[in-house]
Amino acid sequence: MISIKENICKPTFIIDKQRATQNISHFISKFQKSNTQFRPHFKTHQSVEVGKWFYELGTRKISVSSVDMAWQFYQAGWKDISIVFPFNRLEIDRINKMSSDAQINLLIEDTDTLNFISKNAIYDLGIFIKIDCGYHRTGIESSNLQQITSLAKTISASNHTIFKGILSHFGNTYACNHTNEVKEVFQEGLLKMLKIKRALIDEFPDIIISLGDTPSASIIDDFSTVDEMRPGNFVFYDWMQTEIGSCNSQQIAAIMVCPVVAKHKNRSELIVHGGAVHFSKEKGLNHFGAICDISDEFSTQIIEGCTLKSLSQEHGIVQCSEGFFNKTAIGDLIGIIPIHSCLTANLMKENTRIVR
Repeated sequence: MISIKENICKPTFIIDKQRATQNISHFISKFQKSNTQFRPHFKTHQSVEVGKWFYELGTRKISVSSVDMAWQFYQAGWKDISIVFPFNRLEIDRINKMSSDAQINLLIEDTDTLNFISKNAIYDLGIFIKIDCGYHRTGIESSNLQQITSLAKTISASNHTIFKGILSHFGNTYACNHTNEVKEVFQEGLLKMLKIKRALIDEFPDIIISLGDTPSASIIDDFSTVDEMRPGNFVFYDWMQTEIGSCNSQQIAAIMVCPVVAKHKNRSELIVHGGAVHFSKEKGLNHFGAICDISDEFSTQIIEGCTLKSLSQEHGIVQCSEGFFNKTAIGDLIGIIPIHSCLTANLMKENTRIVR
């Protein structure tokens, strides 16, 4: 057994390599069965080391959420990268550097941005049109076929731009409370994307549908009508995903280990060094994380009656069962499954440990 507590004295993000690679392998196999291209989103782990695990298992195409992230993985040797965040024209110079010897795909939703790319790009860039299928964060409304068609034609006719397809993120699945609700959101969004594809495919026979959210990727079985999937959170999962029904606790591949710095018996609360600057302030159904029994090895065995109740900048307040409170001493380390591993992993880049 490998101790995950050794030499830990402050909040530390622990990654179980064995579980993470099992999650990766599962999704590779799942999408192969549907003949769907797998382009995992690396915004969750943001780690060159974790990226190697994907590469070793056969992945060659990735998604990222910023030019900085694209640059990090480009320098690590990745040569096919989609930046699935609205194109930031202020960063065109680095995009030109990467596209000199890598396939870089960008995301747009308006002709003004397209004209800028066409005038300033040095090498060919793949272009996806961002479609809003109900999440209402960004993108062209899926019902606006005229605008989508016009933009696709302009992309195809412009310099240094190659129309790749239509892309959407069903982010509203993260607000679902059960698997059937996720299925409904996915099917509704997919029907909208298929309608757009049918309207464009005669003129653009190579058009692809690119989708990406972990709840859909985890719960749906058949992706035969989806050309590309881009989930990211699945590599670690988290407590939010268990609440949705995307995974069980034994699939979670990353936890936080935090020191106990104070106890309040009258409230059955432990104070840990682990606050918003470590976890973020994102909240689940009624808490910021679940408490797990780490003993000496990596574990996501839940301790019933204990949750990460609240967060301030550096403090975390753990509401405890009487038994766990009594057996936990100041100076002990406790395990916490974060609500959202993407945000926690981002905040904990400098304090991460890989086990197994």
